Amino acid sequence: MEDIDDVVEQHGGAHFNYDWIVDFVYGGIDGSVTTFAVVAGASGASLSIPVILILGFANLFADGFSMSTGKYLSDKANLEQFNKIKSVEFVHLKEKTEHERGEIIEILSGYGFKGKDLERATEIVTSNPDAWVDLMMRNEFNMTHENVKPFRGAVATFIAFVTIGFIPLIGYVFGPLLGLSVNMKFLFASVSTLIALFIVGIVKAKYFVRHWSVSGIETAFIGGFAAAIAYFVGYLLRGIAG
Repeated sequence: MEDIDDVVEQHGGAHFNYDWIVDFVYGGIDGSVTTFAVVAGASGASLSIPVILILGFANLFADGFSMSTGKYLSDKANLEQFNKIKSVEFVHLKEKTEHERGEIIEILSGYGFKGKDLERATEIVTSNPDAWVDLMMRNEFNMTHENVKPFRGAVATFIAFVTIGFIPLIGYVFGPLLGLSVNMKFLFASVSTLIALFIVGIVKAKYFVRHWSVSGIETAFIGGFAAAIAYFVGYLLRGIAG
């Protein structure tokens, strides 16, 4: 069976270079935040180190797999919908040529083309079926060919989730080697996770018109706030664990 990424490249028109960093960034943010929240909640409930590790690793791999699967299915569905509508539009070019041409005239008029300029622009667009359909997709359906590849995106998301999400557990896994006390393990997890989130936030700033420091601080703050909520919920419910 053909992989959906290959199908898209064969039948989706233009080729697009997949940028895995976007999926890696968001997978890393989600992995570190959720794992840190589990660790914080378990620490707030004063659970034992083995229990914290069990909960942490269970979350790390189960949520990582769930997120990557969701990413794959979502991207796959979006691309399949895009290509289905696009194939229908190509059929319409042949069966309803004048109607589709009229829609192009209407679209180009909306861009400010008039008179001979409108006629010339219409001729140029309708002489190229790919450009014709692309303009229809953008303006009639508000759809563009996203720079995504479902399988690669899922892999990048899972790797990022597990890799960055493991950071909150480092202090607990290697605590004996580092000579960390129980309280120091949580402190180590907190500091290392916030630093990791700050760095991931800096990378995220590449895709937004924001200063790297603002993005880094914001990402670290959101992760820290989520962990604080988990910690205090665990603290309030610690009697149940006992």
